[in-house]
Amino acid sequence: MAEEPQPEAAATAPAAAEVVVTEAVPAEAEAEKKAEVPAAAEAEVGAEAEAEKKADEAAVTADDAGTGSFKEESNLVEDLPDPEKKALDEFKQLIAAALAAGEFNLPPPPPPPKAKEEPKAEETKTEEPKTEEIKTEEPKAEEPAKEETKTEEPAKAEQVAEEPKTEAAAEVPAEEAKAEAVAEEAKPEPEEKTVVVAEEESATKTVEAIDETVVPAATSEEAAAPEAETQAAAPEPVLIWGVPLVADDERTDTVLLKFLRAREFKVKEAMAMLKSAVLWRKRFGITSLLDADLGLPELENVVFYRGADREGHPVCYNVYGEFQDKDLYEKAFGDEEKRERFLKWRIQLLERGILSKLDFAPSGICSMVQVTDLKNSPPMLGKHRAVTRQAVALLQDNYPEFIAKKLFINVPWWYLAANKMMSPFLTQRTKSKFVFASPAKSAETLFRYIAPEQVPVQFGGLFKEDDPEFTTSDAVTELTIKPSSKETVEIPVTENSTIVWELRALGWEVSYGAEFTPDAEGGYTVIVQKTRKVPANEEPIMKGSFKVGEPGKLVLTINNPASKKKKLLYRSKVKSTSE
Repeated sequence: MAEEPQPEAAATAPAAAEVVVTEAVPAEAEAEKKAEVPAAAEAEVGAEAEAEKKADEAAVTADDAGTGSFKEESNLVEDLPDPEKKALDEFKQLIAAALAAGEFNLPPPPPPPKAKEEPKAEETKTEEPKTEEIKTEEPKAEEPAKEETKTEEPAKAEQVAEEPKTEAAAEVPAEEAKAEAVAEEAKPEPEEKTVVVAEEESATKTVEAIDETVVPAATSEEAAAPEAETQAAAPEPVLIWGVPLVADDERTDTVLLKFLRAREFKVKEAMAMLKSAVLWRKRFGITSLLDADLGLPELENVVFYRGADREGHPVCYNVYGEFQDKDLYEKAFGDEEKRERFLKWRIQLLERGILSKLDFAPSGICSMVQVTDLKNSPPMLGKHRAVTRQAVALLQDNYPEFIAKKLFINVPWWYLAANKMMSPFLTQRTKSKFVFASPAKSAETLFRYIAPEQVPVQFGGLFKEDDPEFTTSDAVTELTIKPSSKETVEIPVTENSTIVWELRALGWEVSYGAEFTPDAEGGYTVIVQKTRKVPANEEPIMKGSFKVGEPGKLVLTINNPASKKKKLLYRSKVKSTSE
């Protein structure tokens, strides 16, 4: 999506960087940026092992880098500065004028070239006999004497030879020369020329008379056509994402402000962008695409919506490492037809997300958070390259200001180097939306913007589909376990109840145990989970439950013997015996 216009002087470089701003397939952005990293950059970063180590330090958020985190502006008209209010009013006037002029309507398709040529050929053939008829009839009307018949025949030959010349517009030069030679040989006496001239004038007048009777009919048909077109092109409401462009609707201001902000409140540029977007939507068939069955259920793990961030924005995940499956890759990008279908599927998914998850009311949520996982993305070159570039262009031009934050996780070292080179070409507004995280800091970075209960398990969170015990409404507590230290979690429990819990230490390599301690003096401590070391390849989440007969507390113990700190996530709930 075209978040902001990029400087023209840097048209090539920002184009690659802009991939990260859009809803487009970021695998291509990754590939293009990798291709653009020069040898000097690689030399500066050093060996890959050392570079990956430095990547943890380099992968900072926009806040840490001092660029300032992006904060969405208000869509309430009364909150806008005066220049922006003026630009919005001017924008509305231009839209109303364009709508009345039919500028948001697609032009009628031009007729096929063959259909134009054939009627002309038929008209020429049908008109020629008429002229010949005139030529044959005129001598009958002007027969002054029988003795002039022989002298008139050469003149007719000259007339016949000249008429094809004027009608065919020098079609065959050789035949014209021959006709001139015949006419030259057949020149009559001076006194016979007057007869020929009279015949020519009579023939000309007759042809003109025929033309006059035919032309007005055509003119009347042409005059009727614009009237019909005027009636057919009567202004009708134009909607984009279900919002009318001209209406007393507060949602209209929200949509129009997206285009204005994408073009820095330059009204004419915003108008050109809006008009182009509306016409593209009609040509692409967005309305019919929404309900189309494209037959790509296998891609539901490639791009999907899941949960919301801490401010309520819906979150869209892009996981292009799924294309390591060669069969899936071929199904999506195997040939031109499949690539076109993938592009439609990606646009369809975006449109459905906009309509179902966004609210264009001034105080509503009208943008989303993008999470792009760069782990195991497709290689630099591949069959996906062309469709990716096409998707980038479409999303930049037709979906302005739909990104509140763009989070890149599992970012390789070379991507950071490439981004550093591209940074000078990006606007401050664009850069303030970017967040990069190396593999070691990906989960922790996500949690800054998205609560762990909303983050899928595959990205370090606790969200699971069809979880029988916990939902996104069950908050997760975060703790940091310092190196070579122990952390205990105490959960109070009432009598005659059952306690359930789950926890996760990112990267594990810790020791974990659980026990129940009753409140009554002299009560016996019950070992619920014997302490054991949890390796890194263990199940990502540890679950447990314990039925309690007396008041007490459940104590979870996590020991971190490693030299690095660990992020601990846990949550619990107590159910009564009746439950």
